[in-house]
Amino acid sequence: MTATHDTHDGSSTLGAGAGESSGRGISVLLYSSDRAVRDAVRVGVGDSPADDVTIDRWHECATPDAVLMAVRDDSFDVLVLDGEAQPYGGMGISRQLKNEIFQCPPIVVLTGRAVDGWLATWSLADAAVPRPVDPRRLATAVADLARR
Repeated sequence: MTATHDTHDGSSTLGAGAGESSGRGISVLLYSSDRAVRDAVRVGVGDSPADDVTIDRWHECATPDAVLMAVRDDSFDVLVLDGEAQPYGGMGISRQLKNEIFQCPPIVVLTGRAVDGWLATWSLADAAVPRPVDPRRLATAVADLARR
């Protein structure tokens, strides 16, 4: 199996995927204005967040406009949005998507602190993972939402 990695500029790179699996292959949109956060999320979640879930494609976005365009024009199984992105955070984008996109994919937001859970609720996100990001917790959230 080969995983595709789409960057915010539309280019793609191929990476070695997980071994053959009978699990469900999914596509994930990842938004953060910070490349280090995007890299940490991709590495933390990996290509196989659970035994029954593999990530076939990562699509990265660095701007809110890129997120909105990608979600409207493409199909994703899970969205991971950085609540601390600048100048427009992932929680605001989450709320906008949930209100504007029919059958919006499930969303995980990365919050600045554990006490920001109420903001994640306001954002209508399906799951929230606080910083510092625990890779296992984030992988579990992605896998759980992919199974829905």
